[in-house]
Amino acid sequence: MRKLLILFPVFLLAFSSCKIFRSNLMLKTKTDYAYDKLTDSLSNQDYKLTSNDQIQYRVFTNDGFKLIDLANQANIIYRNDLDVLVESDGLVKLPMIGYVKLEGYTIREVEKVLEEKYSEYYVKPFVTVRVTNKRVIVFPGNGGVAKVLPLSNNNTTVLEAIALAGGITDDGKAYKVKLIRNYRNSKPEVFLMDLSKIEGLAAGNTKVLANDIIYIEPRYRLARTVAAELAPIVSIISSTILIYSVFKIK
Repeated sequence: MRKLLILFPVFLLAFSSCKIFRSNLMLKTKTDYAYDKLTDSLSNQDYKLTSNDQIQYRVFTNDGFKLIDLANQANIIYRNDLDVLVESDGLVKLPMIGYVKLEGYTIREVEKVLEEKYSEYYVKPFVTVRVTNKRVIVFPGNGGVAKVLPLSNNNTTVLEAIALAGGITDDGKAYKVKLIRNYRNSKPEVFLMDLSKIEGLAAGNTKVLANDIIYIEPRYRLARTVAAELAPIVSIISSTILIYSVFKIK
C-alpha cells in the first residue's frame, strides 16, 4: 500500500501531458511546426468561391442603365436579384445560360464571366455579385463558447472577429492565436499570431476570409485538469485503503 501511495504522484506526472488529460484540445500543432509566414499581401487576398456558397447577383444592361428581370420575364413577379448555390461539383445553374463553372473564382472574376455569358443576350451587360452565406469560425480559448460568425463586412479583421465572438476567454492564450485558412483540395495555411502585445496589432488587422478558422489555444491548467480527471480514481483508491485498513485492524 505504501508503494502504491508513492507511485501515485509519479503516475500523475507521467500522464499529465498525454491525451488522457487533454482530449478536448483541437487543431494542435507540434512544437517544431512550420507556420506559414504572415505577409502584408495576406490582407489583400480575395475570397474564392467554393461549394455550398450561396451567391446573389444582379444583371443590368447598357453598362448598368437598366435592371434585368431574370426571375420572371412575364413581369408577373418582379425580382431585382437572384440567389443561386454553388453545387458540390463547382457548377452554378443560372437562368438562360444554364450551368457555369464558378468555383475557384474571385467575385470580380465571377462578375466578368457572367458579363461575358449574358453578352449573348443583352447589350453591354453589367453584373454585380456577392456571397450571402460567408462565415468564420472562432474558438476564443474555451471550446464551450465557440461561435460561427456571419461575415457581413468584407473587410472584417481577425481582431474584429474575436471581438464579435466575445473576446478571448480567461483560459485563452492571447500570444498563441492561429488563423487557419482552409482551401478546398489543398493544404490548409496556418498562421501564428501574438496578440498579447501592441506589436501584434498588424497581425490582428489581417483580413479574414469566408471559412477561415480562428483558434485561440486554451491555457492548460494541470492541477484543475488532473483533479477533475482523476477524482473518480482517487475516490476508488481511498475507498480501497479504507477497506484494507478496516480488515487489517480486525
